[in-house]
Amino acid sequence: MMNQIPSIPERQIRAQYDDRTIRVYQAYSDAIALSALEHGTFVSPPFKTERMTWIKPSFLWMMYRSGWGLKDVRQARILAVDISREGFEWALAYSCPSHPSGSISREDWHRVKEDAPVRIQWDPERDLMMHPQPHRAIQIGLSKQAVDLYVQKWIQRITDVTPLAQNIHTLVVAGNFELARNLLPVERPYGVGT
Repeated sequence: MMNQIPSIPERQIRAQYDDRTIRVYQAYSDAIALSALEHGTFVSPPFKTERMTWIKPSFLWMMYRSGWGLKDVRQARILAVDISREGFEWALAYSCPSHPSGSISREDWHRVKEDAPVRIQWDPERDLMMHPQPHRAIQIGLSKQAVDLYVQKWIQRITDVTPLAQNIHTLVVAGNFELARNLLPVERPYGVGT
């Protein structure tokens, strides 16, 4: 009898994490990335706290969004941001979906959305070739007080993973998928409150 690989649920938070922190990814220009690396957090300027900032626990979704850091100079530097799990779970608790769903009316959703400091969006996860997968990756948009909490309290460490992204991309382009796969961060299912 063959072992069956369990399927990934359509919506499941998968991330690299430990007992204290969870890793999310963002892509920025050189100016914002260098400032963040120097200060250990995002500072204004050049970072703009009045804008919504999106954090992504999925490395491959970040590669898709930023084109491996090659798509746009405004997303040329890939940063791994380790934030407190308490902060991450606060963001989830005070979130609103980006689009209305279920039995909530559009009017009620608009009201909730305007008050919520965090937006949640689920987009198709990507594989090494950037093909969409049947399961989805979470994107978390921080605004209002959530941005302030993120930059002032939640961030524990920022690491530039641009060289890792470029190395994996080079291997993918060369068709060395096994080597590329071995370099990917290990992302496990994340259970809120565990």
